[in-house]
Amino acid sequence: MKRILPPLILVAALLAGWEIACRALVVPPYLLPPPSAVWTALLESWPLLLSSAWATLSTALLALVIASLVACGLALTVSLNRVLEDAVRPIAVTLQVTPLVAIAPLVTIWAGIDHPERAVIGLAAVVAFFPIFSGALAGLKSVDPDLARLFDLHGATPFQRLTRLRLPSAVPALLEGHKVAAGLAVIGAVVAEFVAGSGGAQGLAWRILEAYNRLQTAKVFAALVMLAILGVALHAIMEALERRLLHFWRGR
Repeated sequence: MKRILPPLILVAALLAGWEIACRALVVPPYLLPPPSAVWTALLESWPLLLSSAWATLSTALLALVIASLVACGLALTVSLNRVLEDAVRPIAVTLQVTPLVAIAPLVTIWAGIDHPERAVIGLAAVVAFFPIFSGALAGLKSVDPDLARLFDLHGATPFQRLTRLRLPSAVPALLEGHKVAAGLAVIGAVVAEFVAGSGGAQGLAWRILEAYNRLQTAKVFAALVMLAILGVALHAIMEALERRLLHFWRGR
């Protein structure tokens, strides 16, 4: 309760101040709706928002799986060769710092105009790629030198060093990278829906755009609330999974 109560009190105070300010200043609802109007819009639209949230979540999870497979495979490959690592790392960094909206038109064209969901998944996977790649690469290289010498002393094969030393040593960094990438995958899915989506990919971003074009600001806030709940829930799940796996890892 000591951890949960303070943020709840702060959120309640902020919402109360927001409600009082909107009513006292007579702010137009299309400009800034009070929390009560947002709650009403959320109750009225929750079935549609729930289905859109599932569409965004499924896109983000699929993008996370694709990014994980590609990033882990690439990190494992380049960690075996320093020259290859020096060649690949600048490209990965360049891909990470390139704005998503800049490459969205290209990805949309390559995925096909009739398949916007492919472009959204691809763009979300691009956003989630770098944290996993960086964490996997750092973890594979963070081997205890004493353990490495012990493996040398016993004449371990490269496969034994990989499966019994390097991969177990990379577990904490891998879990942290996936936890960060999970949140970024949701952000990437939403941004990708904004710039590359269409009526065929109706996630939460599409609901926000739809309500915005109709000046239904309360519904925009309702979709944002649903998006915030989705992000917090996914982060909490990943954090709980990380704690459980790290507990097992430390026990081993």
